[in-house]
Amino acid sequence: MPIEMPKGLPLSVDTWTPNSQDKRYHFLTHAHKDHTQGIIAHASYPIYSTLLTKTLTLQYYPQLDESMFVGIEVGQSLIIEDQDGDFVVTAFDANHCPGAVMFLFEGNFGNILHTGDCRLTPECLQSLPGKYIGKKGKAPICPLDCIFLDCTFGQFPLRMPSRHMATQQVINCVWNHPNASTVYLTCDLLGHEGILVEVSRTFGEKIYVDKSKHLECFKSLEILVPDIISQDPSSRFQLLDGFPKLYERAEAMILKARADSQHEPLIIRPSSQWYACDKVVSVMEKQNKERFDQAVRDFYGVWHVCYSIHSSQDELEWALQLLVPKWVVSTTPSCRAMELSYVKKHCFNNEQVYSDSLQRIMGISPVASTHIDKIVKSLSCSNAVDTLPIRSIETQSEPIVISTHQRKRLSLSPPCRRPAITLFGRARVGLPDSSIHYEQKEVPITSYSMEKTLIGTEDACLENNDANEVKVEDLLETERKSDFTEPECTSTDTDTEALSVAAISPIRWSNSYNENLRRFYRSMNVPVPQRLPSLVELMGARKSAKKL
Repeated sequence: MPIEMPKGLPLSVDTWTPNSQDKRYHFLTHAHKDHTQGIIAHASYPIYSTLLTKTLTLQYYPQLDESMFVGIEVGQSLIIEDQDGDFVVTAFDANHCPGAVMFLFEGNFGNILHTGDCRLTPECLQSLPGKYIGKKGKAPICPLDCIFLDCTFGQFPLRMPSRHMATQQVINCVWNHPNASTVYLTCDLLGHEGILVEVSRTFGEKIYVDKSKHLECFKSLEILVPDIISQDPSSRFQLLDGFPKLYERAEAMILKARADSQHEPLIIRPSSQWYACDKVVSVMEKQNKERFDQAVRDFYGVWHVCYSIHSSQDELEWALQLLVPKWVVSTTPSCRAMELSYVKKHCFNNEQVYSDSLQRIMGISPVASTHIDKIVKSLSCSNAVDTLPIRSIETQSEPIVISTHQRKRLSLSPPCRRPAITLFGRARVGLPDSSIHYEQKEVPITSYSMEKTLIGTEDACLENNDANEVKVEDLLETERKSDFTEPECTSTDTDTEALSVAAISPIRWSNSYNENLRRFYRSMNVPVPQRLPSLVELMGARKSAKKL
């Protein structure tokens, strides 16, 4: 599942969630189901994609409105006028499946390449602007600030054959089994239709696709290569779905053929899944998985060919050496970019790159640090970027959230200036936002009834002294509910000591403030509030009345 783009960017790529729905622009790299999941519920205009991707997506999701899509083809650049600043997006061939593209974004937020799913061959990279591609021993003229990179096989160390070589291995496997009456090809995934085309062209036969079992694949092939589809169930070449339980089904078909004294069917699976992911059942099979020059038969009787529409670790390293990005983020969880030597050397181990590139994209001011936190290496960089919003232009509508391993190295931009403290009966101070720590304990304070006047009998004041304890949160809530709250009953100096309020309370007269609260006011560069002259006169009259 693709990752969410940073919160501050106005765009999303291949994600359809409540968070991505809030983005102003949406980009779809290709029509694979894992990149369109949730599009029915959370799609919104505009969705930028190629015409072929749009056509395939509408085949899978006929509920979508065609008018939501905006076309962008390979090699085309669009200038998008955004409220936070215009930016340019350009589409490039991703060498993945029909209609698949990479998106290059250039704007105030930096230069960002999102590969979607891709296989970065030399031909694929040569289509990128020359200013982003470095030569041997030299950095590019305009280094990319960040690459959102397809690292599906970022941990696979062996060199995979090209797609052309893998297709030829499929054809050779068919030639080597002339007695197989039926040839099953597990090519039901978008991106494998090239194999079906070459097989049909080489042997002069069409491929039978059971519409009832492979409806989506049938619809795709009808759009892409309708001439090779056969409606005859007796055709020698037939499409077979790879999931679920391919091995159990293959084993059952072979056993049935043997029981009927017929030639075994030939089952070919052109995929990199078996080589990179499937568990090894024997030492011999482990050795076979390291052979990429020919088809290999497994324990169940399935013939495997390493056909990949994703880059291997070797290809990713080679591409990064040419592009020399300042930061790399894996689009596939977990963060397999962490396994790439380029990322280890030039990203997480280079504090200068971190400060100058990623922090600039995120709009966060760097803080001097003498070392890179070790915990960075063990965390997912996709999660880090997902939680760190980009402040791309002048304003920021959402707060920045910094993950744990970055708090020691980053600081937010200076906070907005606090509103001036005003006095209207008493000082209005918001302690929850203060950086000063106060003693957190509850103490009894006087609770004054709104229905009583300030000038009352001494008994009324003593009655209030026995009130229940009130938390500071309650005081602040009372402060919010009323534009004006009359001051608490204040007694003599002896009474004041008995009714003292903890330092955390912001509601006291200036001559009763303790030193902690006075320091708090001084830290805000404001004078300690004084009593209003009218209240001073009123309190003086109250004391005179008590003496009588």
